[in-house]
Amino acid sequence: MIGSASNDFRSTGMGDGMTSKDFSKQLLGYGLTTAHILYRLPDHPWLLQSYIWQDYDLHPHFPELNKFLEFWRAELEGPLHSVTVAHSRLVKPAEIRTLDGTFALN
Repeated sequence: MIGSASNDFRSTGMGDGMTSKDFSKQLLGYGLTTAHILYRLPDHPWLLQSYIWQDYDLHPHFPELNKFLEFWRAELEGPLHSVTVAHSRLVKPAEIRTLDGTFALN
């Protein structure tokens, strides 16, 4: 039992001193980026289809999103109509305020 529990813990990358790739990106300033992509269907260009893309990316240049959109233009047949982007940094600097006072612990 103990061996399998530690193996499960290690398989997440947390047990051997490594952090997850996503968390590491957040510490480097990446934020969660969501793109709502509207594109035209190749056989029916008057009809728009919706696609949601989400990954960690850097504001304001969005290199990961731009790489994905370049792939889309080069490899997929549906021409892009529009892209709407939302972005939020999940890990932010701590907000610290100094207070005058005494805190007593029992």
